[in-house]
Amino acid sequence: MLQLNVRDETSPLKAVVLGIANSPGPIPKPEEAYDPKSLEHILAGTYPREKDMIGEMEAFNSVLRKHGVKVFRPEVLENCNQIFSRDIAFVIEDKLIKANILPEREKEFEAIIHVLDVIDPNKILIPPEPVHIEGGDVMPWKDYIFVGTYRGEDYSDYITARTNTEAVAYLKEAFPHKKVKSFDLRKSNTDPKQNALHLDCCFQPIGRDKAILHKNGFLVEEEYEWLLNYFGKDRVFEIDSEEMYQMFSNVFSISPEVIVSERSFTRLNNWLRDQGFTVEEVPYNEIGKQEGLLRCSTLPLIRD
Repeated sequence: MLQLNVRDETSPLKAVVLGIANSPGPIPKPEEAYDPKSLEHILAGTYPREKDMIGEMEAFNSVLRKHGVKVFRPEVLENCNQIFSRDIAFVIEDKLIKANILPEREKEFEAIIHVLDVIDPNKILIPPEPVHIEGGDVMPWKDYIFVGTYRGEDYSDYITARTNTEAVAYLKEAFPHKKVKSFDLRKSNTDPKQNALHLDCCFQPIGRDKAILHKNGFLVEEEYEWLLNYFGKDRVFEIDSEEMYQMFSNVFSISPEVIVSERSFTRLNNWLRDQGFTVEEVPYNEIGKQEGLLRCSTLPLIRD
């Protein structure tokens, strides 16, 4: 049996579910797009091709294996985009929480049944129907669980609003010993530079005490300021709207010292090296066209 353990975003990674890019299906029609960046590339004729995405994911897979990580992959479902495994479930401490995702994506969860079968069923939590939640919005960090949400009364109007206030309440109840802190995120169905699809699109802790942060992703300035003060301005790498659009905050930590990043993120990668990190650069630009990157593609199961 797998002994789940994820208490933060950066402790040494031992086991992970990495999504898979095989058989993602035809290019979606504009009305089928789940987010504004995918829509932009559908309309421009630049939507990513299967073989390019497979190549990018295999580069990521090779880095994970090089660092001794046990990598699980979903079973391939025909004509189904299964790249973003963070959307379907996430682990906090020794519990795996099933995401309440867009109904069309329910089968993606069933494609990791071979992983679920080696987890104690009592450690798998299935939130009730009113709870909308996706792993990209949830970050355990020390005493906290950081949660991205959208509090607007027009929540149902946004296909980009994935985690609701009921989810925040659910996590408080499920983890009463944790401080659950929520952040109201900026949403847009049409403008990818004004849309924080998930919390990890505008913020991510790295190392032991640092973070990547984008101010405009937050609707409430005080909540952005709280994060800035919590980590300290000198330990925060601030990204602009173009860098947020390119997904600079969606890197992935293999350990407190090792970060996987997109090879074109020159400004970020140089800063990370200046801070003492080992940066594993991979090509991931094609996958990024779907408004998800490295963190989105992973479902960590065990961190030391």
